[in-house]
Amino acid sequence: MSRTRSVVLAGGGTGGHIEPMLALADALRRRDGDLRITCLGTARGMETRLVPARGYDLRLIPPVPLPRKPTVDLLRVPGRVRRAVADTRALLDEVSADVVVGFGGYVALPAYLAARRSGVPIVVHEQNALPGLANRVGARLAARVAVTAPGTPLYRGEHVGMPLRTAISSLDRAARRVEARAEFGLDADRPTLLVFGGSQGAQTLNRAGVAAADALTAAGIQVLHARGPKNTEVTVPGRPPGSAPYVVVDYLERMDLAYAAADLALCRAGAVTVAELSAVGLPAAFVPLPIGNGEQRRNALPVVEAGGGLLVEDADLDADWITEHLVPVLTDPAALSGYARHAAAAGVPDADDRLADIVLEVGAPAAEARTESGGQR
Repeated sequence: MSRTRSVVLAGGGTGGHIEPMLALADALRRRDGDLRITCLGTARGMETRLVPARGYDLRLIPPVPLPRKPTVDLLRVPGRVRRAVADTRALLDEVSADVVVGFGGYVALPAYLAARRSGVPIVVHEQNALPGLANRVGARLAARVAVTAPGTPLYRGEHVGMPLRTAISSLDRAARRVEARAEFGLDADRPTLLVFGGSQGAQTLNRAGVAAADALTAAGIQVLHARGPKNTEVTVPGRPPGSAPYVVVDYLERMDLAYAAADLALCRAGAVTVAELSAVGLPAAFVPLPIGNGEQRRNALPVVEAGGGLLVEDADLDADWITEHLVPVLTDPAALSGYARHAAAAGVPDADDRLADIVLEVGAPAAEARTESGGQR
């Protein structure tokens, strides 16, 4: 007698954890529409909005904030972990989990520990080139460990890539270019720069892009600039008739169309952003966030070293840098083509299916054993 297979995904907190989790969930659902998929999160994370909107079951556990590095703050963690692990173990039993997949962050650590104590196999996926504490612990407990970037220093890590939404991973930029540019009020045939700093925008990118507006449009380069919904002071005067447009929007609802419209991006270097750009073959000038442990710079380096983009430090980005480095590339079709080709070569558009293969393989023995035992763990 067959039993519905059950997968638990732990990826709450930030979009960098949630988006690959949901991309994997979609890939698993394509394989088996009857598969039970349960997402773990906390009441304070973005997952409370994003997960139900994608049609997946979200179960909440107590948050366990983790320091980025081993410090005295670790002394406060054990008490929080005990409660979260107990709640998560009860949930794993309730849904008869066959495998737990963790994406790091404060939801993943209790999931790893609960799975280990309950005898449920673990798969870890690390998005960043510099792993966090939760995944460093989880990797030691896991059956398989997948990483986004080659060379990621994580125990037994296999290069799989970043699971992405199919709207991005299957995007044909060339086929959608005319439609995409029309959607944003851009000319069909001009070289196009996309400027964006994440969902909230980025002050450094906003200042530099606006300051370079005259130099860019005078060179025949049009710009699509997402300033962030709160940055209403970021404006560009209208261009003279016949000149290249500079279009400023608050937010990009359709990143697939933004990518299709662009020839080059100027952006931060979050793990999902880097993975999406390389998957669709869109070269970029990456501006790593100047705070934290330097992980954004590490995220961008494999693509830059492959010839698929440029790297500029936050403190060095200004209108002069854009004029000196980006205008020559954007006005040279052969250079753009070369960057795009190398960016695409660094991408992994089928990472969602690769990770789904691993998850189903790891979970298969537990599912078969539970079927034979009548559903008992």
